[in-house]
Amino acid sequence: MKKQTLCYLLIFFFCAFNLMSCAPAGHTAASYGFFSGILHGFLFVFALIGKLFGVHCGIYAEHNTGFFYWLGFIIGIGGLGGGGREAARRR
Repeated sequence: MKKQTLCYLLIFFFCAFNLMSCAPAGHTAASYGFFSGILHGFLFVFALIGKLFGVHCGIYAEHNTGFFYWLGFIIGIGGLGGGGREAARRR
């Protein structure tokens, strides 16, 4: 049983670091839009974990389109936690 738990833990960390590699990093020439905001919002947790371990990655894209990137970012963060509707229904 412990071997299986260790295997799951290693797979989780492998997936977390791979997802964290998609996090925004610094100022780029490309402008990030709505769908990039959704992706960065979903990857927020992994980027935050990376920041805690000292990895140089961004949490929020510096060069974005403004309101639509922000809207996608908020939707991505909300989608990660289920939006709160599922948690409220369970009570």
